[in-house]
Formats: sequence, C-alpha cells, structure tokens
Amino acid sequence: MTFLRTLLTRQIHSGSLFAVLAALGFSFKAIFVKLAYAAGPVDAISLLAMRMAMALPLFVWLVWFSGRQSPTRLTPADGLRVILLGLLGYYLSSLFDFYGLQYISAGLERLILFTYPTLVLIFQAIALRERPTTRTLAAMGLCYLGLGIAFVHDVSISGVGQQVILGSLWVFASAVTYALYYSGTGIVLKRMGSMRMAGLCGTASSLMVLVHYLLVADINQLWQLPAAVWLNAGLMAIFSTVLPIYWVALAIQRMGPTQTAAVGNLGPVLTVLASWAILSEEISTYQVLGLALVLFGVTRLKPAAKKTDLPAAKEAAA
Repeated sequence: MTFLRTLLTRQIHSGSLFAVLAALGFSFKAIFVKLAYAAGPVDAISLLAMRMAMALPLFVWLVWFSGRQSPTRLTPADGLRVILLGLLGYYLSSLFDFYGLQYISAGLERLILFTYPTLVLIFQAIALRERPTTRTLAAMGLCYLGLGIAFVHDVSISGVGQQVILGSLWVFASAVTYALYYSGTGIVLKRMGSMRMAGLCGTASSLMVLVHYLLVADINQLWQLPAAVWLNAGLMAIFSTVLPIYWVALAIQRMGPTQTAAVGNLGPVLTVLASWAILSEEISTYQVLGLALVLFGVTRLKPAAKKTDLPAAKEAAA
C-alpha cells in the first residue's frame, strides 16, 4: 500500500495521472454518444443540447475559477474572439461530429478526428505562405493512408456504404472546423490562458447550442426520452467534456504541452478498445494498421503542431 501510495503521489505531482485521465475521458465521448443513440430515439442536436446544458454550469465555474487565478481584464475584441472560437470549436465541430456518429463506428470517428493536426499545418502554411517540408508531407501522407485503410474496411464490411461515407464527411467537417479553431487560439491563449479560454468558449458555445435547439425543436420531447439517454448525456458532459479540460490544464502546468500531447495520443487507442469492449465493434487487422499509421504520422507532426497549450482539447471539443 505504501508503494502504491508513493507511486500515485509521484504521478499526481508529475502530471502524468491527469494526462492519462484526460485521454481516457476524451476517448469515451464517442462511446457515450453511441450508447445514447442506442438507448432511445434522440437526434444529434437534442443530444448535443443535453450535453452542453449540463456542462454549462461547470464551464461557468471554470471561468470563475480561472478568473481568480489570472484576473486579466478582457476587452471587447477578446469577447469577439471567444465567440468566434466557441462557434468553431465547441459548437459547429461538436454538432458535425454528433451527426457523423449516427452513421459510423466510434473507432473510425476517432481516427478521422485525430487527423486535425494535418489540417492545422495546411491552414498555417496557407496563412504564412510557407511550403510544408518533405517530412511534414510524408507524415501527412501516412495519416491519410492509415485513415484510408480504416475507411475502406468500414465501407467494405457495411451493408450501407453510403451512410459510412456520409458519416465520415460529417466527422471530417468537424475536424476542419476544429482545426480552424485551433489555428486561432494563439492570441487568446496569451491573453487569458488555456483554462479560462476553455471556460469562456465552452460557455459561449453552450448558449449557441441551446439557442439552436430552442429554434428547431420542442423542449417537451426531452422529458419523454429514456433515463439511459440522460445518463449518457450527463456522463459525457462531466467525464468527457469539462473534467478532461481541467485535467489537461493541470497536466500542462506540471509536465508541459509536449508531454501532455504525447499522452493524448492514447486517445484513439482507448476509443478503439472501448468501442470493442462496450459497443462490440469489430477490431480488424485493417483497423489496427490504419490506427498505427495515423498515430505514427501525428507524432511526426508534433513538433510543428504544438503552437498552443491545448494539445488535447480537440477530444473534448468534438
């Protein structure tokens, strides 16, 4: 017991435990979505509204807590940036991801999302008018080769290949919108830090989602949903949204963004394993090969993609 207590204390102080917990929480987001869809007749916008409504008080708490730690006064320009980032990273990206998960497996969804660093590099190259290096192009090629292997496999074993294509396009749109969000975080992070930005963007996007829901749906339908749908939405809001953001911030404070990002690479592996154990999704040789190529390609991109201190926030956003 003394050895285990000492080991746990070391992991807490080093930040490793928080990084692993964050990767675990992020990886279960797709699992909770798939379980909610299986539990009752809930659509994407309703499920997203439930998630964000329950996460909203915790986002507000993050704003209050981080504001006490870093009481920098925000300007109207900061507010506009937060609204834009919330629109891209926590609203549109999440909505597109939830649409996609109606049609594809959790494992394929995680692989598609995990290619977002390649999109960040493309956007940076366009904005800075820089030509990507040969190493960067090779790493991007590995990512998309691995994604292609997993994608073709899912289409080949599915009797509804068009739905797999549609779902993959929705999730890829999620990756694009988050890559735009990620590319625009640099200035905001310097002004307010990762935790405060996450709280503000999460609050803004939660309000956007709720307004969207009230405009297109009947709130009375929510009370008719099975308890299992509410349970999975609540677990998603707490364990796969707010807490991982907080854990990532704690990990970054102790071990830095690079090491935290390295631990975040566990996310797709954990998602594939959880989807096999909980959702009974098949794990084939093609999926393992595709996953290995994507992970290897992303790690080769890491030196160019670590320009902000939110290396793992994509998992929470979607």
